[in-house]
Parts: sequence; C-alpha cells; structure tokens
Amino acid sequence: MHLNFIVSNFYKFKPFKNIDQLKLNLKNKIEKFDVKGSFLIGHEGINASFSVPEKEFELIQHELNQLFNENLIFKKQQHSSHAFLRLKIRLKKEIVTMGDKTVKSNNKSGKYLTPEEWDELVTKDDVVVLDTRNYYESDIGTFKNSIKVNSNNFREFPEWFKNNKEKFHNKKIAMFCTGGIRCEKASNLVISRGYKHVYQLKGGIINYLQETKNKKKNWKGDCFVFDDRVSVNNALKKGNYSQCFACRSPISIEDQQSKLFKDGVSCPKCFNKKNKKQVKRYKERQKQIKIAKKKGIKHLGLKIFNLNQP
Repeated sequence: MHLNFIVSNFYKFKPFKNIDQLKLNLKNKIEKFDVKGSFLIGHEGINASFSVPEKEFELIQHELNQLFNENLIFKKQQHSSHAFLRLKIRLKKEIVTMGDKTVKSNNKSGKYLTPEEWDELVTKDDVVVLDTRNYYESDIGTFKNSIKVNSNNFREFPEWFKNNKEKFHNKKIAMFCTGGIRCEKASNLVISRGYKHVYQLKGGIINYLQETKNKKKNWKGDCFVFDDRVSVNNALKKGNYSQCFACRSPISIEDQQSKLFKDGVSCPKCFNKKNKKQVKRYKERQKQIKIAKKKGIKHLGLKIFNLNQP
C-alpha cells in the first residue's frame, strides 16, 4: 500500500477580530492545494483537521504558518488516500464546543506533560487519569486505569465534572484527549473550580503514540479519530474499525458479523434504539449508496466520520 497522503491536524488559541476576512484569506491560501478536511475559525482561534498529498504538505504548512503568523504545531500521519470527503471552512463561536461561558481561551490551562513525563506521572498513587473524550471513543481504547467521562459530546463535560468532583479530592489530575484541544478547555474549567494540580498530555494520544510507540503498554486499544480512518493503532495506521451510519459508533469485525448488524442501518450498539422513521430513512440512504457505487459515483453517505472534535 502506497502511503502518499498526510492526515494532519493543528489548533491555536489566539484572538482573531475580523474572522470573516480571515476565512476568505484562508480559502484563497489553500484552495490551490488538493486539500480536504475541516477548518474551524472563531474569535478564540483556529482548529483544523485535513488531508493533503504528501508532496503538498510542506507547502500548505508554510502557507498556514504565514497566514496565522505562527509556528503552528502540526500532528501528522501517513495514509493511502484522502481521509475527508471535501473541504469545509466554517466560522464558529467556539473552535471546540464546551458551551461554558466561564471558560476563556486566555485563562490558565493545565501543565503540559511530554509522553515520557506522562508515563512517569500516571504511575503515582495520588494521580487520577481522566479521559475527557466521548463514550464511543473511550469504548475502543484508553489509558490504563483511567476514569472515563463517557459523554455524548464535549458540552456534557462541565456537568459531568460537577457531579463527579469527589473522585478528584486531594488528587493530581492528569487528563488526555485525542489531539490536546479538549484538554485546553477541560483543564481550564477544572482549575477555575479550585483544583491546583492539573496536568494535560501535550499533543494528546496521537502525539503520545507517535513519540513512544506505546512501548510501556500504558495505552490499551485503538485511538478513535474523526475522519475516514475511524481509528488508528499503535503505529498510527488505520485500525480495524468501521463506523455505524445510524449511531456513529465504531464497530469491530465481530460487530459486523452480528445478526443485529445491517449495513448502513444498525449495529449491535444501536439495534432497536431507532424509530421506524429513522430506520426507513437509513434503508433508503443505503439503497442510494449502493446505486451510486454501481454507477461509480461518490455518495456523501459513504463518508460520515468528520465530527470535528479532534
């Protein structure tokens, strides 16, 4: 398999004033490249996940650093094709949505830990490891002994922490997410609630696996990613999971062999949880996908993975 594409993401919290003009400038900068993915711009900064042919990666890096006047930190993995269906540039109130107005991007966040520092800290008895991600992410992989938020979306984090704060009494909190951006706000909120010893894994799980190759086996399972790959393994190559169209949960080969799995309609995790109207709509969409495949046409239903929460 030829790995001729780069899948990359970056974020930067930085105050922007004229975001409409910035959106236009970004479009003009990158539309000359064969780039697909999601660029979210807000007054608090930029959050992006994209794929591009390997030969264009350094060129687009240069353009983005120049546009935002920053030495941006790009996480990257090789892949055999584009990991996104199309290019989207959107304006957002928050570049990662928590919905808590007390959390400001310029407030203090947790202390960054390198992967090596992380491996050392999480072995301590007075440390609680916190998985800030959603349930469908944690289901297929997490760090050993972590407490899982198991949310449906990141908006639920503030209420979850409020209801579970006793778990962190007199403890150091080491939190992680996929690429680091959710921990910027989660640690910000936790510190604002009076907790002093708050740490976050720099660069998230992706950077951890890239740097350590998971040699100490502290990470268990695959890492869910918000693109066509669905998950990546310890080597940051595409994992063995697909995704259920109906509930968006990652599904294993075993799940797909279940009697409860109907391609494009249901999986063991959501069977009997959808109403008749939804099931009918899924069946019709799946029918259209099959017709499109026969005609050699790309149907939007073939890729449903970009949830924009790196």
